[in-house]
Amino acid sequence: MNDAAPAHTPAPRRARLRAPELVGKGGWLNTGGKDLTLAALRGRIVILDFWTFCCINCLHVLDELRELEEKHRDTVVIIGVHSPKFVHEAEHAAVVDAVERYEVHHPVLDDPELATWKQYAVRAWPTLVVIDPEGYIVAQHAGEGHAHAIARLVDELEAEHEAKGTLRRGDGPYVAPEPVATDLRFPGKALLLPSGNLLVSDSTRHQLVELGPDGESVVRRIGSGERGFGPDAFSEPQGLALLPDGSVVVADTVNHALRRFDPATGAVETVAGTGRQWWQGSPTSGPALEVDLSSPWDVAWWRGKVWIAMAGVHQLWTWDPETGTVAVSAGTTSEGLHDGPAPEAWLAQPSGLAAAGDRLWIADSENSALRYVEPEGESGDGYAVRTAVGTGLFDFGHRDGDAAQALLQHPLGVTALPDGSVAVCDTYNHALRRFDPATGQVSTLATDLREPSDAVLVGEDIVVVESARHRLTRLRLPEEAVRVDAVAHRTQRAATEVAPGTLRLDVVFQAPTGQKLDTRYGPSTRLLVSSTPPELLVGGEGTGTDLFRELALNPEVTEGVLHVSAMAASCDDDPANEYPACHVHQQDWGVPVTVTADGATRLPLVLAGMDA
Repeated sequence: MNDAAPAHTPAPRRARLRAPELVGKGGWLNTGGKDLTLAALRGRIVILDFWTFCCINCLHVLDELRELEEKHRDTVVIIGVHSPKFVHEAEHAAVVDAVERYEVHHPVLDDPELATWKQYAVRAWPTLVVIDPEGYIVAQHAGEGHAHAIARLVDELEAEHEAKGTLRRGDGPYVAPEPVATDLRFPGKALLLPSGNLLVSDSTRHQLVELGPDGESVVRRIGSGERGFGPDAFSEPQGLALLPDGSVVVADTVNHALRRFDPATGAVETVAGTGRQWWQGSPTSGPALEVDLSSPWDVAWWRGKVWIAMAGVHQLWTWDPETGTVAVSAGTTSEGLHDGPAPEAWLAQPSGLAAAGDRLWIADSENSALRYVEPEGESGDGYAVRTAVGTGLFDFGHRDGDAAQALLQHPLGVTALPDGSVAVCDTYNHALRRFDPATGQVSTLATDLREPSDAVLVGEDIVVVESARHRLTRLRLPEEAVRVDAVAHRTQRAATEVAPGTLRLDVVFQAPTGQKLDTRYGPSTRLLVSSTPPELLVGGEGTGTDLFRELALNPEVTEGVLHVSAMAASCDDDPANEYPACHVHQQDWGVPVTVTADGATRLPLVLAGMDA
């Protein structure tokens, strides 16, 4: 029995732990060819951002850090430590692409073997580690929503080390790469317009681009090309869907909004979202312009509504143009692969949609899965989520054959084909795959496509968005599949060894300085625990309000994944302020575990603070 205090009890003020040096076999990006060391950065506040470019939460944190990065440019050095989940993410060229694609304006260490990840005992993407000017770790934060806490800590560290004489101001080590001239830059999705032209979301340039039927000639650009949320601006747009009235709905991903574009007039208007990111506890239905969204990645017109792949919260939402409302239609916000009635299903960063009769196909990227929604129940107004290909978060590869054993790797796009089969843009395998529901077989249609993210049918051809080649590629739909040697992978993350019997789970959370847990409306913390396979746990699963839990492990199951979702809300601790500012901190962990006799009896997961 572990009699430690609850994990959210405040810990002593800033423990001091020397930060390990930064090592990564892939080397450094955005430094002008120089290697960086923590020793050489002494005197600066260093923030390590452990990220991987497949992870939507990591992309959210990149955006959260932009303001802090600009405000404290002379005292703070942010370093991205790229720690891959998928095999493709361990390729150096792919990391180079991702740094440009997501406009990362700070140094990045490419750590394909997770060497620095292991040195810092990181357990989740994203994780932020703050190092003071004397080289000591002073805070660790997992997940999203910590920018305000880190900004306050930076202010404290600046004042403290200015007074001690240990703060060194000046220009940082970031060196911008040379810009490259191409008509498209990391395009995301494409759409065939009634005119025969193609509309493409030019994501990194924050524009839509209309191309001629040849897929190359630029007809016009829509949007200023600068990040923004006005009538002439987008922020990393992705999905496109044609509505019956001829207008186009755009998933304006980083603006957390849906926009409507009128090809006839060129006008752009917002139809859903507020520009703010959705957080746990926010409304999940209501007037579309009053409800927050979270990284909508793709859209599709199906059964009289626009369906939204809400990648940021692992759900599908719908927007009804007639009523002007949005609502959750599938998923619980838990990340994983679980089929069943739509409100109970689990998804993992759905990123591609395609309507085909009574099915809405889903590219469920983090599960490396092809899934679908179909009507369920006698009335036909209920829905269920099913899986065609894929087994979960940590299994991926390139394997054809029977769907039950076939493997994909982080697919982002899906396209319905005329014969009833489905083409899948198998993004991290650089391939176009095909699933035939009639035979249950998976095959490969084309390879050597650099990060394909979408495909659209044009006559007898299929036009593929080759995102990392910055172009559209036209292919004749082949009658025969390409032969590919089968490859299977599991994530490189080492499993945590735990002892059989009782496992104490502690989610460590310390409210930022000047804040306290917000208990005005009941408990301010939430903990949800489950496992894959479900038989791994014989006790301790489910939802509760304490950030600690005694888990009972099944002695007959020797390995699996613990799924842990934690949330804590904190508010400014100022009795004189009637309306204090409040903040939500949240993170989902998928922790691979192996049960061994000499394994650990306690599993600490840091949400914010330091594990004493």
